[in-house]
Amino acid sequence: MKQFLLLLVAAYFISACNRPAGNNTDNKIVIGTIDSLYSGLLHEERQVWVYVPESYKRADKNNKPKYPVLYLLDGDAHFYSVVGMIHQLSVVNGNTICPEMIVVGIPNTDRTRDLTPTHVVVDPPYMDSASAKTSGGGEQFAAFIEKELIPHIDSLYPVAPYKMLVGHSFGGLTVMNILMHHTSLFNAYIAIDPSMWWDNQKLLKELQAGLPNKDFSHTSLFLGIANTMEAGMDTMKIQSDTSPVNKHIRSILALSHSLAANAGKNGMRFSYKYYNSDNHGSVPLITEYDGLHFLFDYYKLNLTNNDFLNIDHSVLAKITGHYDTVSSRLGYKILPPLDLVNALAYQAMSTKHNAAAEEAALLNVTNYPANANAFDTLGDVYNAEGNKEKAIENYKKALSIDAGLAETKMKLDKLESK
Repeated sequence: MKQFLLLLVAAYFISACNRPAGNNTDNKIVIGTIDSLYSGLLHEERQVWVYVPESYKRADKNNKPKYPVLYLLDGDAHFYSVVGMIHQLSVVNGNTICPEMIVVGIPNTDRTRDLTPTHVVVDPPYMDSASAKTSGGGEQFAAFIEKELIPHIDSLYPVAPYKMLVGHSFGGLTVMNILMHHTSLFNAYIAIDPSMWWDNQKLLKELQAGLPNKDFSHTSLFLGIANTMEAGMDTMKIQSDTSPVNKHIRSILALSHSLAANAGKNGMRFSYKYYNSDNHGSVPLITEYDGLHFLFDYYKLNLTNNDFLNIDHSVLAKITGHYDTVSSRLGYKILPPLDLVNALAYQAMSTKHNAAAEEAALLNVTNYPANANAFDTLGDVYNAEGNKEKAIENYKKALSIDAGLAETKMKLDKLESK
């Protein structure tokens, strides 16, 4: 029986698990496309790298899904790893740690200009005058994201109304600037070892002053902190250290303390983690992984072996209740997956839980009224119950949606010939 349950779960997830995060047309693995738009605000052509989940292409034309969107700063550096991670956590091996997502990677044209919120002439020990020359374009860059890039993505891709922003280093500084000054632009944020030392900690001080009084309801943040301390230091000693070389991590630790102290008061959902074994360069991957787990800790559907063995109304209610919760958290309707409910209907039939099989199949035709397979399954349920009239009715409905269902036609012909 355990083997059968594993096969049942595999049947649900098999199509997703065995497909790569791209396609292999012309023997090439392609995980995204390069899109572009002209920015009137930045006065330049901007490229963006876009990944759309493969499930969109496979979906029934009448039930095309929409996806949350993850906007990724320094996109050319992190696009491949983030796309692969989301694919792994959302579909591979049956994972439902996070939803499938569209990823929009934003490569740089002038990184210092776009990813710093204020202009500095020099900011020792990390920024000399030559490097700082074009700094301070962060607000204009935020306006580009809000007024040009997001509308562009919304107009061309199957987006759902849930957006995330992820950034590392200067990108993390931009994440914190947008979180503070344009809070509602995104639902969730991941800031990775952000450069809070910038401009004599100006943004850090703004955050520390503003966090107690600003409303961050329905906003989530995960902060990752790398070990950038000099030898002999630890997270306690560093807080009383005054050496310029440790200013980076000192600033981030101060940020984490302020965020943690205010999260329960200003409505923000917040967590952070210090990665003792990771430096500034290696910390993005592990932070993104932990950040996705934190931000979507409500997303995974937990069904037990007993649920599969004894499918009844309570199991189906558990599933619908779970997706009602997910819908509430994401802010838009998420239906129980058709393939999962379909598999449950057949499992219920195999164990003679006929009422549950019918309830599951009816749930699918209610949620997916333009899907032929949903009506075919309902026809199978009625056929198994000996209800010839309703079986014929639903097989005909399936064929009216998709006349190419050869197996459905065979079942219908066999019933009508009796």
